Amino acid sequence: MTEQRRLIAKVLAESTDHPDVETVYARASAIDRRIGLATVYRTLKLFEEAGILERHDFGDGRARYEEVPESHHDHLIDIVSGKVIEFRNDEIEAIQQRIAEEHGYRLVDHRLELYVVPKDHSGPSGGARRR
Repeated sequence: MTEQRRLIAKVLAESTDHPDVETVYARASAIDRRIGLATVYRTLKLFEEAGILERHDFGDGRARYEEVPESHHDHLIDIVSGKVIEFRNDEIEAIQQRIAEEHGYRLVDHRLELYVVPKDHSGPSGGARRR
């Protein structure tokens, strides 16, 4: 692994959010100005293909990344601020399992993303999100 890839891996490991490519680039280039945006793109793609990273599309037009988690979690996405909250709910997990079984399937994987606005948000709700 090259020094630049190690730096990108370190930036990702230290991230507490779900950064996009530009954020990873800004953080890495603040440490090493020689790193290029193309290197970040190639490295994130390589890490994703190797199963080290998960790529997410939270509906904001940017691919966001996180290290493959050790345990399953779902996401709550604030569409006003862009904040992403990870959560796990055993009741939701059981319901998803039951739905698969009721349709004659065994659940092997899933993603749940809830798009929200703060309760006190006075702007338009945007209605149902279409993806």
